[in-house]
Amino acid sequence: MHVLSDREDQAPVLSQQTGEEPARRIVLALNFAAIAVFADLYTTQPILPILSQRFGVAAGTAGLTISVVVLMIAFISAAYGFLSDILGRKPVMVAACALLAVPTFLCAAAPTFKALLVFRALQGLLMPGVTAVAVAYLGDYYAGAELGPKVGGWIAASVAGGLTGRVGSGLIASWIHWRAPFVFFGAWTLVAAVAMAKSLPRQQVVQRVQLRLAYQGMFSHFRNRRLVGSFIIGACVFFATIGVFTYLPYYLTAPPFQLSTAVVSSIYFVYFAGVATSLITGRLARNASGRMVMGVGLSIAALGVLVTEVRLLPFVLLGLVVLCIGMFTVQSTAPAFVNSNARGAKGGAGSLYTSFYYFGASLGSALPGYALQSWGWTGVAGTCIAALSLGLLAGLTLCR
Repeated sequence: MHVLSDREDQAPVLSQQTGEEPARRIVLALNFAAIAVFADLYTTQPILPILSQRFGVAAGTAGLTISVVVLMIAFISAAYGFLSDILGRKPVMVAACALLAVPTFLCAAAPTFKALLVFRALQGLLMPGVTAVAVAYLGDYYAGAELGPKVGGWIAASVAGGLTGRVGSGLIASWIHWRAPFVFFGAWTLVAAVAMAKSLPRQQVVQRVQLRLAYQGMFSHFRNRRLVGSFIIGACVFFATIGVFTYLPYYLTAPPFQLSTAVVSSIYFVYFAGVATSLITGRLARNASGRMVMGVGLSIAALGVLVTEVRLLPFVLLGLVVLCIGMFTVQSTAPAFVNSNARGAKGGAGSLYTSFYYFGASLGSALPGYALQSWGWTGVAGTCIAALSLGLLAGLTLCR
């Protein structure tokens, strides 16, 4: 097994342990944490109508329980990158995951909607301690052909986490109470922190750096056109995905579909296509350039959005599946591409990608809505296809 190291005199951590079993525990612990964190992110999405009724707020206001988390992730992710370059990946991930359980539990006790937003914002400030650092951690131990499948597996776990949060939260809330999902996922998050503390090696492969050097290393990535291109790609692909799925209920509850809210919520199961895609793409990336795979993924995603324009439910479902396949083809490749092309300060590079990724999501949750008001679903689809086209252009010109 090949292990990355920033210093030639450092002995590989995994080779000092007993074969493949420690490596398997590392991957399992990181994937388990990914499921917990992404479930926390989407906990409120299926219960937004309940929150509107409970707190007496409009649907758009209730949606802030998602938007505020995404915005916090976008703003703070970069800080965790250079922090992990200074303190080490494991301490940052374990501490952030353990602390994340606190505001998650507090959400269950929120007395007002404003308090709930504050606790959700705190969740968003802590989530990147795992999401923005995990891929860099994998990059410390794996290289080349080995890194792609590991990143693909982690992305698949993040997809499973999003699906778990969306579906599990709705079921738990309907069976028990709307506050119960926060208790359940808070406990899961705490268990994930313990699992990482016990499973991840204590010795850190990466050479820790001073704060000044970490800052310099992180911002030097903007001089690397390949990284800039991948940052743009990440922002564009999540813009399109979040835009489509955020405004999809408006499309499907209106004529000619007129579906119920329950039926529309079940459509989130198309995300299963993302789990399979992430696993497969991680392996395909061994024999293909990351730039080419990302370009194919962007093209597939654009085709999927275009297919949703056909006003027949089977075509809409097909388009959503194709969109998920394209989106996760990109997302299971781009983080590894960033890690491979970063010249040092890989934690900073990974966190910058995460920041751009979620900044794209914050725009995608707003701009297509204005297009919807003016041009209907065609406006949403057109806006998202334009974003994917921008990502494809960045790949062709900057990532070459």
